[in-house]
Amino acid sequence: MFKIAKTALASPLVPGSMSFDPSDNELLAQYCITERWSGDLSNGLFQLGEKAARMHGLEQRNCGLLNLVRCYDALDRGRVLELFEQAATVSSTFCFSTKIEINSTVRQPVFCVGESTGLEQRYAGSIIGLFIFPRFPLDQTGLAVTAQ
Repeated sequence: MFKIAKTALASPLVPGSMSFDPSDNELLAQYCITERWSGDLSNGLFQLGEKAARMHGLEQRNCGLLNLVRCYDALDRGRVLELFEQAATVSSTFCFSTKIEINSTVRQPVFCVGESTGLEQRYAGSIIGLFIFPRFPLDQTGLAVTAQ
């Protein structure tokens, strides 16, 4: 899944239109690891949280886009790079899902939602988002790896 859309700043989310119960966060944490990330479009650096950096196989939390996506499924890398390129040129919301190649037999699903803003001035702007890592890895066939 790869999606990008122009941000409609004139029609933001209406407060109260989506209310969440505190148990929603507990339920999400039971099934997923989530972590925020941000990027500075003036220098191209992304700032990941500790968990997201570890899941992406990175030793440092700051990285460039190519280092971020190098662990993604080879068939998806180009589309993810294209999506980020589009988001870096016009204020947008976007989402994608792919798999992180952990080793030759295990892959971790990852979902990402984000938004780019402040692109009216050349070489400026920021990008923020959320990584969602379901708490189950996949084998080569795409099936969940079962506990033994």
